[in-house]
Amino acid sequence: MSTNSTLKIVPKTGPGRRVSVPDIAGRKGGEPVVSLTAYTAPMAKILDPHCDFLLVGDSLGMVLYGLDSTLGVTLDMAINHGAAVVRGSTKACVIVDMPFGTYQESPEQAYRNCAKVMVETGCAAVKIEGGTEMAATVKFLVERGIPVMGHVGLKPQSVNIAGGYRAHGRNQDEAAKVKKDAHAISDAGAFSIVIEGVVEHLAAEITRDIPIVTIGIGASAECDGQILVTEDAFGMFTDFTPKFVKRFAEVAVEMDKAAADYAKEVKARTFPADEHCYGKK
Repeated sequence: MSTNSTLKIVPKTGPGRRVSVPDIAGRKGGEPVVSLTAYTAPMAKILDPHCDFLLVGDSLGMVLYGLDSTLGVTLDMAINHGAAVVRGSTKACVIVDMPFGTYQESPEQAYRNCAKVMVETGCAAVKIEGGTEMAATVKFLVERGIPVMGHVGLKPQSVNIAGGYRAHGRNQDEAAKVKKDAHAISDAGAFSIVIEGVVEHLAAEITRDIPIVTIGIGASAECDGQILVTEDAFGMFTDFTPKFVKRFAEVAVEMDKAAADYAKEVKARTFPADEHCYGKK
């Protein structure tokens, strides 16, 4: 290698650069962090200007693939959709959910798979579920250069043990467990933590007590930021809406109407019209 090389890699600053992990970590107690899920390049492009980070959630298994839970999501699925979201965005930090079974066995297994996800997608960080039992793994990853977002409270990958999808922290013992989990992941070096499905006062207390950014979903407005599944928030499903979701649009209704109008015009042979055909004047 030449000793007189002047090539330097200088990070972008100011307008036009992506939001970084340190940017998000620095928002503790400041302007709330805005996040939504994204699984495809077109959706990422739409959401990108409005979000600080886009989460390629393992919820993609239910939203895109029609699975009953997130447990069937594979590492290849996470990588393929993660890479698409990175390609479709230019501003938001992109974080990828690690699928069930890809990080729980050992810190070494977690490192191999998390490194693979980061290399093959270009994402900035990974998210893993778990509390005290995952603290050593989080520490192992962070010490080796992998930024980690934690996830406590309702953990979709553990619904079979938890007894389904329900609010957590309603009794004293459960509240103590959620708090212990959040502190363990924070102490292990995570830069942020998702608090899901946790009673409001407990989520607010955890946010005040730990030094890292908290991202609420079905938690408290006092969290340092919020995230929702985009398809839930935009009304892309008509059969079920979780209690903690506000519908900001009714996209499914509009899509249903558009499909009906299209079908009507095709059957009436009014589409395609002259202006949609080549060679007609």
